[in-house]
This record gives sequence, C-alpha cells and structure tokens, in this order.
Amino acid sequence: MRDLVLLSLLPLFLIAMTNRPFIALGMWIWTAMFFPNGWVYGMASVIRYNLLFTTFAIGGYLLSKEKGPVRWGAVGTLVFIFFIWTTMTTMESSGLPEISWEYWSRFFKVILLFAFIVLIVNKKLHIDFFLWCLVLSIGFYAVLEGLKFAASGGGHQISGLPGHILGDRNDLALAFVITLPICVYLLNEYGKEAVMTKLLLVMTLIAMVISVVGTQSRGGLIALLGLGLYLFAKSNRKFPLLVVIVIALGLSSMLITDQWRERMDTISNANEDASFMGRVVAWKLSLILALQYPVFGGGFKTLEFFPVWRSLSQQFQSLPFFYTGTAVPDTIASHAAHSIYFQVLGDHGFIGLVIYLSLLFLAFRTAGSVAERARQQNAEPWIISLTTMLRLSIFAFCLGGAALSFAYFEVIFAIFGLIVVLDKKIVPVHSTLPTSNVRKAI
Repeated sequence: MRDLVLLSLLPLFLIAMTNRPFIALGMWIWTAMFFPNGWVYGMASVIRYNLLFTTFAIGGYLLSKEKGPVRWGAVGTLVFIFFIWTTMTTMESSGLPEISWEYWSRFFKVILLFAFIVLIVNKKLHIDFFLWCLVLSIGFYAVLEGLKFAASGGGHQISGLPGHILGDRNDLALAFVITLPICVYLLNEYGKEAVMTKLLLVMTLIAMVISVVGTQSRGGLIALLGLGLYLFAKSNRKFPLLVVIVIALGLSSMLITDQWRERMDTISNANEDASFMGRVVAWKLSLILALQYPVFGGGFKTLEFFPVWRSLSQQFQSLPFFYTGTAVPDTIASHAAHSIYFQVLGDHGFIGLVIYLSLLFLAFRTAGSVAERARQQNAEPWIISLTTMLRLSIFAFCLGGAALSFAYFEVIFAIFGLIVVLDKKIVPVHSTLPTSNVRKAI
C-alpha cells in the first residue's frame, strides 16, 4: 500500500518540480531526513528518491534563465574553505583510504545542498517551503514515535530507521531539538489565522519534546533543556510558549519509567557511568591523534579504524592533564569520537577545528546581525523571527553535539545556507525599497 501511494505521488512531485527548482530543493532535504526507502518494501524501494530530486534541483537551476549574481559572504566562504580542508585531510588520511573517501563523498553531498540553497532560494516562499519540508520529515517521525511512546506508557524506546543518518537515537534526539525552533517559526507565521495549522504545529512541538524524552538520550535532554531556557528568554510571546512547555513536560513526566530515571541520574554522576567515561576515552584518543598529525589530522573516520585505535591506546596514559582516571580504551573494538568538536579535531587536525568553530560562531553572529539590520530597516517581522530561530538551532546543535559524532549533519549546513540567503539576498532587498513595497519584493 505504501509503495502504491508513493509511486502514485511521484509523477505529481516531478511535475511540480518542473521549472520550480525550489520545490525540488525542498524535496531534496525531505528525502534526506525522511528516508522514504526505509518506509517501503516493494518496487518503490529501488528508486533513489534523494538522487532523483537532487538531479531535478540542480538541473532546474542550471536550465533556469533567472540567475542573479551570487554572493557567498563570509559564512559561505568558510564553508567552502572547510570543505577544501577536508579534501586535503582525506588525501593525507592515516586510516583506511576507501572509508575516508566514502565519508568525504557523503560530506560533498552536504556541501552541494548548502551551495544550491544559496543559488536557488531567493524569497520568503522558497525559504518557507524548504522549512516545511524539513518539519514534515523530522516532525512527522517525532509525531509517529511520540504516539507510540505514549501508547506504550513510556515503554517504547524511540530510535531512527536502520541504515539512515538518523538511525542512532542520540542523533535523532538532537535532530528533534534542532528542528524545534524552526517549528516555532512556522507556528508564528502560519498559526495566527489557520486554526488547524496552528493545532498541528503545536501537536508537533509537543511530540518533539516527548520524543526526545522517549529516546532516553542524555545529550538530547540537555540540549532540550538548554534550548527551552534560551527560547523562553528570546520569545516575545512567553505565555503561549510557557503553556506549550508545561503541557509537553507534563505529558512527558507521566510517561517516564524507572529505567529512564536511572539513566538520567547518571548525568549527575558522569564519572561513574561507563558509557560517559567511554566518551572521555574517545575524546582523549582524538586529541592524541590530532597531536600526532597536528596539521591534517587523521582524515574522516580514522579514529574508528581499529589498527589506529589500538595504536593510540598504547599512548593513552600520556597527556595526564586531560584524564588520568581508571577508564581505559576498548581492546576489542574502536569507537566514534562522540563529540562534534573532538570528531573534527581527530579527523582534520587543529586547523580544521579552528575553521569549524569559526564557521559555527560566524553563522550564529551573522544571523544576529541580519536580525539587527532588519530591525533598523523596519523590515517584516518574519525575518527577525526566522533569524532568531536559526540562531537557536545552531545553539542547540553546539550544545547537544558536544557528546555526539554529528559534525557533518545536513541540517546544520542547510541552516548555514539559509543564513547566507537572508544576509545576502533578503535583507539587502529591504534596504533598497520603501517599507510599503517590501511585501511585493518578496
């Protein structure tokens, strides 16, 4: 049945994309996050939907006659510098070359998405359609899994689809948290008059909170709490937001099990938790790897190449300033870095980490600068609302990513692309037109 539905809708999708590359771009992120192949089992499962929609987006842009000048700005420039650097570190990889190049090719697709967001998106309609596609992918899964979690009385542990980029429950939890501010933006824009849309978005927000709890991800919970405090501080509509937060937390508390409480209690006793201390071990080995190859690092996934892991483990007692506890490296299997910061450090060295941190900081700062310029120009409120929410998403990523190997996540680079669009395409339009003509321009 799912196959028939998807195959019957596919021609409509392709027709809609014809001469509208922004629709193909939205479907690009939708397929990347929703992973339709994981939902079908028959003839529909052999179609590479993401590749198909990506081709339509790129082809539609190349065939379009309305290509304006492109300005990448400082954020875009840093994205490309980081990609060039990762290419160089892959060429110098100390791990298994075929694995490093495989992950480089995956990252290349992420950069491709970033580039075509900047090239294709140029008005509010394009931005909002892209964000709706994002929410309808990650948000849909949150609603579905949240309902299962509620129906099971908290017994269902939420995790992603096998084989998907969000297959790990910790990564999935952070994806939910990053998407929450985007959902708030859409609620502010489309929930004012459309009651049904407002209801669905509020339900999605509540489901995301419940789903983060249902993943039993400690990093996801910390990111959620941090985001909640930041969002409440930034919101101009604190009372409605407080109502949603209270409802979400109230429902979540009713579904919390003793197993969940025991797992979360380990946050306050991290040094006694084997899982957390395993992360500390991986962080120290990532640092040792970077010190061995300070310029280029080890290359993508080198830490997880067991011969390298074993070799680094022999030096684990060095660097006493970092960690000198009783935890030791695994002698049977290697592990991921479990931190976006140590992941980049081990993969691409100190220079790569500096570029990556600069990118996160600059994107966050640029979004704030765009919001300030929009206020000074009396631009429409949606620009300020969106840039504020994008900053919140970056904040959540930086906080939750501290304990996850999630540095090259598509959504964070898509957010970078939207910030470039707002900075170089949307706000400059407002600076050259009277306020009365702003709506016509977008």
